Amino acid sequence: MVARQQSGSNRMVLLLVAGIPITIMLMATWLWYYVVEGELDLVGILGTSNTGSLVQPPRELEGLDLTEAGSLPFHYSELEPKWTFLIPGGASCDATCEKVLYTTRQIHIAMGKEFNRIRRIHLSDRELTDTQWAPASAAGKSPAPLTFSEFLAGEHRGMKALKIAPGHYQALLSEYLSEPSTWYLVDPAGWIMMSYDSDDNYKGVMSDLKFLLKNSGE
Repeated sequence: MVARQQSGSNRMVLLLVAGIPITIMLMATWLWYYVVEGELDLVGILGTSNTGSLVQPPRELEGLDLTEAGSLPFHYSELEPKWTFLIPGGASCDATCEKVLYTTRQIHIAMGKEFNRIRRIHLSDRELTDTQWAPASAAGKSPAPLTFSEFLAGEHRGMKALKIAPGHYQALLSEYLSEPSTWYLVDPAGWIMMSYDSDDNYKGVMSDLKFLLKNSGE
């Protein structure tokens, strides 16, 4: 009798664990439905001091033409649900590009115990090997990374790099095209919800993140 009760309890725990990702996605879909319909003032909830800009309407990453290294097809839904820093890339990585990479890395590290609930993704419309890279920070380093992909592998270990079709790239990252210091915050269900740039104080960004992490169930 005790064994049967234990077995039933174990099955219940497994069902609850399996249902967590589905619950997160349903909650995110519900949230953004009300944001898009104008019935939920997310900016008002987060506050407007030292924060980024709300992306309206939010843009979904799932279903886009994404590939990873080796041109292998990639589906965003395959990733574990996490809050994501999405860092756009272009034809070259200059001082602005390098600063965005550095800033997002430092914010990620500064989140401390919440570190594992966040990830960073580099998204470009070209292969890393086709990205020109010769920033000032390479000067004096011995040996200095020769390519952009080597730089990411050495200085930004653990960051996934994805490629997107040029047509989707322009529609998805319109803020970046006008302001190269732009990067984005993506919710656990794969919706781009906020954009940030060099004018945003990192403490304000962290305040946003702490609020969202505290009030989300992922």
